[in-house]
Amino acid sequence: MPDIWAPNDIVIVCARADAGGRKSRRSILVFSAGAMLAWPLLAGAEQSGRIPRLGFLGFGIAADQANRVDALRGGLRDLGYVEGKNLIIEFRWSDTVEQMDSAATDLVRMNVDIIFATSSTEVESARHATKTIPIVFATHADPVGVGHAESLRRPGGNITGLADIQTDITAKRLELLKETLPHATKFGVLWSTTAPSYHPFLQAAEAAGPKLGIEFLSIGATTAEDFDGALSKMGRDGASAVLVHAAALTRVHRAVLAELALKYRLPTMFGNRQSVEAGGLMSYAPDHLDLTRRAAVFIDKILKGDQPSSLPVEQASRYQLVINLKTAGALGLTIPPSVLARMDDVIVIE
Repeated sequence: MPDIWAPNDIVIVCARADAGGRKSRRSILVFSAGAMLAWPLLAGAEQSGRIPRLGFLGFGIAADQANRVDALRGGLRDLGYVEGKNLIIEFRWSDTVEQMDSAATDLVRMNVDIIFATSSTEVESARHATKTIPIVFATHADPVGVGHAESLRRPGGNITGLADIQTDITAKRLELLKETLPHATKFGVLWSTTAPSYHPFLQAAEAAGPKLGIEFLSIGATTAEDFDGALSKMGRDGASAVLVHAAALTRVHRAVLAELALKYRLPTMFGNRQSVEAGGLMSYAPDHLDLTRRAAVFIDKILKGDQPSSLPVEQASRYQLVINLKTAGALGLTIPPSVLARMDDVIVIE
């Protein structure tokens, strides 16, 4: 037993009883404050008989995000979590950012142990609702750039997870679009006004434009109803193609956006594979379902006592170029051999 305790130590004095149940002597237990703060949530829940609860904050409707829900559930099952037995998932779905703010507040009021908020849009609502409940993301576009983390190595707050850093790959997406349309001089850029990541996304696009000999017509959308007017204007003003901001809004309403792009004869570059499967021309992105599955590891670590502030943000390391040849045919577009030749990177959807 040390004679001197550090200023941040917590001292607990407890009485021990002898075999007859009489108090005989006191024992002094010393814990560091940091250790007490990092007391495992899962162990604490087991001792109290309470099952830990994970709040799932989703943008859109449940049916539209079923594949991501399945991916997260699969990752949790691999780590030994069985819903209803040692974990409960509380789902909250929202059609607008305003509704999502309310949903995040509802999860905080329920005192969930962790909030899963996949991208910057959902994280922003969760961040406004709580500064203490851990928040885990899976496909954040730029956690440092939008202020959701102090650094990738040490997030520093209550937010961490996996990131698809758009500022790093926006230039690559533009390069691929330019290579597909080598004579183009103007691209449309469609971005979501409700996603915090739009600032670094637009900055990255503007920085890449002069190197490619491309000027941009940038238009923001707040709801899916804005897509028609935005793409119509891009087509009228001479845009040869559209770079789409990978955000919750464009992901959830991908089918509508892909249909409108065909209507206005505009090739599109998306930030997720699902948009290409819905009819978009191409995407250059990591496997978002895999990132969502891997987010279960962060949830598990936090439930077992790790602090989100010290869990480094993981970056996607493998990207795939996905091309929808049916859409290319409908647009009368021939994909250059130089793009199709990258067979180890290209997935062709007939």
